[in-house]
Amino acid sequence: MTPKTTLYLAITVNGMIAKQNGHVDHVSKQSFAGYRRMIKRAGNVVVGRRTYEDMLEGGDLKGLHVEACVVSRKRFTAKEPFHAVTSPHRALAWLAKQGQTNVLVTGGAHIAASFMKAGLVDELYVDVEPTALGSGVNLFEGKDFEVKLKLLGTKKLSRDEVQLRYKVVK
Repeated sequence: MTPKTTLYLAITVNGMIAKQNGHVDHVSKQSFAGYRRMIKRAGNVVVGRRTYEDMLEGGDLKGLHVEACVVSRKRFTAKEPFHAVTSPHRALAWLAKQGQTNVLVTGGAHIAASFMKAGLVDELYVDVEPTALGSGVNLFEGKDFEVKLKLLGTKKLSRDEVQLRYKVVK
């Protein structure tokens, strides 16, 4: 059985997840805290290669003890606690074998787009940061697709931030 898959990302008001150089210093402490809570609650996380490298450098999984999977087109050996796979379908299959029934995909843009285009996302959480960037990395990068969403709820994260929760209409 395919696990329920949730995509969780923070964006600027104009849909960017990162600056051109990949930096995400516009993302608030509240969003990063929510990000860690979501990973802990899910018990797992799926990321792309660039996010994997950023997570290793930043220690994002420190103390969480979760199943972690990195999706990369090129085969490589991932460092613990990550397991490397070559496609979104293989990530879900590996996590299902680990007993995971709810999977959290957190980035970046190419992996988010790959999961969406493959029809593998069931829910989408978007933290909207009170920032606009003239250029940067779009929420969904590198894939052509259209997906209909149904708003399930909104949540005020701080005075200037909101979280949107959507169901993917299949």
